[in-house]
Amino acid sequence: MQRTIFSTPIINRLFRAFSVFYLKMAGWQVLGALPAEAQKSVFIAAPHTSNWDLPNTLMVAFVLRLNICWMGKASIFRFPFGGLMRWLGGIPVDRSKVNNLVAASAQAISEASGALQLVVPPEGTRSKARYWKTGFYHIALAAKVPIVMSYMDYSRKISGLGPIFYPTGDLELDMLSIKAFYAPFKGKNAAQFQSD
Repeated sequence: MQRTIFSTPIINRLFRAFSVFYLKMAGWQVLGALPAEAQKSVFIAAPHTSNWDLPNTLMVAFVLRLNICWMGKASIFRFPFGGLMRWLGGIPVDRSKVNNLVAASAQAISEASGALQLVVPPEGTRSKARYWKTGFYHIALAAKVPIVMSYMDYSRKISGLGPIFYPTGDLELDMLSIKAFYAPFKGKNAAQFQSD
């Protein structure tokens, strides 16, 4: 995987100190810890309803000492911001093309020499989405890694890591359990998040 802000030691320490300070001053509480068996994992990033989700997610990742990569629409990786977005852990996704993103992502996780958490927003957009995309599920299944149910609740100013979930292969049943966990959480634009 590419070198990111999370794998740059001095910068990582500086941004962690800033993130701890900023989130505390802003009234946010960061909860949970990454279990040892989830050092390689797929994170669900929900609710995803605002551009503010990315900087807040990065700060929470610093606080929790994570090594994340995240998927974002290809347009935010255009010049002049592409290099910066990749350094922040971004992986561009071109939704207009059919590609083998699931297989490539699963392979990247499997081949990573150390810890790697791939953050995937199931809505696939900040706009209101009626149905969740299931790429995160198929990536975890193919890579044989757990899903970490991470969350950001703007109404209570809490963010962190919920339980880990091992996909069984029964997508319909597993999605019911996953969505039930997210039902109480509110995104920044709460009306745009639907977990049913």
